[in-house]
Amino acid sequence: MFDFLDSGQYDLLGAFWVTVRLTVYSAIGSLIWGTLLAGMRVGPIPLMRAFGTGYVNVVRNTPLTIVVVGCSLGLHQTLQITFGGGDSADIGFRMAVLGLVAYTGTFVCEALRSGINTVPMGQAEAARALGLGFFQVLTLIILPQAFRSVVAPLANVLIALTKNTTVASAIGVAEASLLMKEMIENEANALFAIFAVVAFGFMVLTLPTGLLLGWVAKRVAVKR
Repeated sequence: MFDFLDSGQYDLLGAFWVTVRLTVYSAIGSLIWGTLLAGMRVGPIPLMRAFGTGYVNVVRNTPLTIVVVGCSLGLHQTLQITFGGGDSADIGFRMAVLGLVAYTGTFVCEALRSGINTVPMGQAEAARALGLGFFQVLTLIILPQAFRSVVAPLANVLIALTKNTTVASAIGVAEASLLMKEMIENEANALFAIFAVVAFGFMVLTLPTGLLLGWVAKRVAVKR
């Protein structure tokens, strides 16, 4: 049943390595972009608040496939933006990361905003009374506590991001789900075995992440 694994025809580990890279790069970018969006949404400048709110509401309710394909068609094929050199595979990988960051950053933003709302207002008011500006209050007092309170929600976002990397196959990125489609086409008699192997691979990626970050969430939780 699992003879296709011994043939050497399919680079399963290589495909999952692409999935891991997509996850890591997209997670870092989403954390940065989501933090900036959260800062905009709670900031004192009306224009930035409006942009942050509008961006989150629009992108979060747009199918991820449309976001990723839009990055590829709109930025790469139409505007010829590549964000660096390399062949078509490298460019496709970067477009997939950009789409995943643009989409996942909205969920990071909302998770962080909920964490910001758990910080007592008196702390921010005391910091402003000491002469600290908004940026200093946000980065030195609010965000450190907010991050500690939303480790568990961010873990869920990271797990969802790992599974969402399968959408990158829509623009030809050679990650696990694209290889699975090829294997199904060539090994129709081993359909359930292929599903089982790929599902097991994603479980290996997501279960340890959830357990580790769940433990971290308990360790760093803010005691109130």
